Amino acid sequence: MPDYILAPSILSADFARLGDEVRDVIASGADWIHFDVMDNHYVPNLTIGPLVCSAIRPHTQATIDVHLMVKPVDRIVPDFAKAGANLISFHPEASDHVDRTLSLIHDHGCQAGLVLNPASSIHHLDHVLDKLDLVLLMSVNPGFGGQSFIPSTLAKLHAVRAMLDEYKARSGRTIRLQVDGGIKVDNIADVARAGADTFVAGSAVFGARQPGDPHHYDSVIQALREQLSGVYPVGLH
Repeated sequence: MPDYILAPSILSADFARLGDEVRDVIASGADWIHFDVMDNHYVPNLTIGPLVCSAIRPHTQATIDVHLMVKPVDRIVPDFAKAGANLISFHPEASDHVDRTLSLIHDHGCQAGLVLNPASSIHHLDHVLDKLDLVLLMSVNPGFGGQSFIPSTLAKLHAVRAMLDEYKARSGRTIRLQVDGGIKVDNIADVARAGADTFVAGSAVFGARQPGDPHHYDSVIQALREQLSGVYPVGLH
């Protein structure tokens, strides 16, 4: 079976009890914590920064997967590395020198990812695959949680999966393929079949909270896992 990763986005968590939310969702079976950073410049919203990342780091040993929706990006990379990020992803449109930014992330001890918006070309990946640990396809336009999945993302997933599989055949390196936006129980299997192996789910997970129940994310995490059971991405049969 493919090694599927569930990465709930704390953008949809209860910020008044964020440490508890992080512990609870990992205890319920999530793999990573997805950390959305928005600057009100690159995207029309303002969220959280390195201080919050540093604050949640003691609450979990899980991977903190930081998605930078900021411009410029290089200035903030060292701050998130110091704050405990394990993986840092950014948009090519937010960097004047994509190759340099990827190297900067690695130089600070983190894995590196590149994020493609719904209308961004997959050819941004052509000359940087050797420096990527993850590709993130946005299945909504970035800036706000709770949006609906854009169906054309499925065709884009097929194309990127083919690219990553061909690269793995040549290099032996695996690059994870993540999808973020509108992921829920009733579409995660289709997204996996199209090629994704890593899934960001915000409102679908944190919207299932039942106050006072320490295991209130168990059922939704289990439901997502059940949908993935037996599903192979195209190209991995």
